[in-house]
Amino acid sequence: MFDLPALEEAARLVHRAFPPTPQHAWPLLAERAGCEVWVKHENHTPTGAFKLRGGLVYMDRLRRARPGVRGVVSATRGNHGQSLAWAGARAGVPVTIVVPHGNSTEKNAAMRAFGARLVEHGADFDAAREEAARLAAAQGLEFAPSFAPELVLGVATYALELFRAAPPLDALYVPIGLGSGICGCILARDLLGLRTEIVGVQSAAAPAYALSFAEGRVVTTPSAETRADGMATRIPDPAALEIIRAGAARIVTVGEEAIAAAIRAYWQDTHNLAEGAGAAPLAALLAERGRMRGRRVGLVLSGGNIDLALFQDWVLGG
Repeated sequence: MFDLPALEEAARLVHRAFPPTPQHAWPLLAERAGCEVWVKHENHTPTGAFKLRGGLVYMDRLRRARPGVRGVVSATRGNHGQSLAWAGARAGVPVTIVVPHGNSTEKNAAMRAFGARLVEHGADFDAAREEAARLAAAQGLEFAPSFAPELVLGVATYALELFRAAPPLDALYVPIGLGSGICGCILARDLLGLRTEIVGVQSAAAPAYALSFAEGRVVTTPSAETRADGMATRIPDPAALEIIRAGAARIVTVGEEAIAAAIRAYWQDTHNLAEGAGAAPLAALLAERGRMRGRRVGLVLSGGNIDLALFQDWVLGG
């Protein structure tokens, strides 16, 4: 999909917008997990999530290829839309975002604040994605998918930062939404010639990629009823699945209470707020505590954008 010089150039593009995010080894997490734990803090980007990197690369390439583009439309549960809105405002490209009804009120507010026009449609992400494609055709807009080479290239820059800044990692746990993050980690690892195991993580309530990984083909689910909205995907992307099947060691599914417990653990041990998808890798590591004992493990804290009401109800139990 890309080579190391292209990845390094993408990193320079991203770093013109914001500096590399930190990666820290947290001793309390190490005590909790029984291994050395390095956290990549993608909750520290200007939008609070890793997706911004992909949005910056996508908008840069779109502006170069189609300088007269009328605008971009996409679907999201929040972080992808925030990334496009932020990068679109920087590039001077209007952005329309379609979200499902009942989407995060705080992520919706952030997308509007970053300059996006917001449209509510459908019951879930996949219904919103279909509406975004329809709007693109009807209004002459560029449809921005949630998985594309430019997006993978952009988000792979966090893996490049992590692999070069941290000591050699035995394993790296990565949440899976539509797949750009884990694919970026796999490709960056391979370009650097590392042997780090890449472990995907999904909610047990939205296990489409885990089922597809096991079956060796795309398996869809009728619903994705997880509070970890960054992982609420019913339909895997075939190109993403191909990369994951070739490069991931396994996919671990974690329950809703385990994710909530991991959010609490992040707050207690690091005083960082994680959203559901951002905490899921820690939940998976804790579930595999015996397997990882004494090893050096990386966790991608992919974002910190959790609504206060959801935090109070799900994480604190009301």
